[in-house]
Amino acid sequence: MKNVVYFDLETQKSADEVGGWDKIRDMRMSVGVTYSTARGGYKIYAEDKVNDLIQELIRADLVIGFNQLRFDYEVLHGYTVFDLSQVPTLDMLVDLQSKLQHRLSLDSIAGATLGVEKTSEGLQAIKWWKKGLVLEIAEYCCFDVKITKLVHEFGAANKQIFYKNRFGALLSVGVSW
Repeated sequence: MKNVVYFDLETQKSADEVGGWDKIRDMRMSVGVTYSTARGGYKIYAEDKVNDLIQELIRADLVIGFNQLRFDYEVLHGYTVFDLSQVPTLDMLVDLQSKLQHRLSLDSIAGATLGVEKTSEGLQAIKWWKKGLVLEIAEYCCFDVKITKLVHEFGAANKQIFYKNRFGALLSVGVSW
């Protein structure tokens, strides 16, 4: 059985706090979440278990996420010398951006494709971190992984996903996931 791992993480600090988007690895992980098809469930990783998270990603047959090549993997590069870009990866944002020539938000896709919205956003997760509200971060991150999984499964089954453009028009884009 192929082990597909859906993945997302949240950070302790914002780009502003670390000196810019060129210092993503300095943002530090607060919580990471995976869903493994082999395991059939979710796993939540605190920062002290980041090496276990990295090992799960390395062992996966395919890691699927949204903006993990530019962001999530770069955060993890602050913890490992292993080049995570070598892991078999489907970054749905990268795939869609190559087709559309512009970026989409996961929220835009989830709303148009599934009729669901994200429960929060990354900057809120950083505020929760500063208040010690790790459970809220884990819940939010789990929901993002679930949305990522559902969007991917919809695209794989229907060969397209939907999104709304900046004018609110409902559009579709073909995918070969």
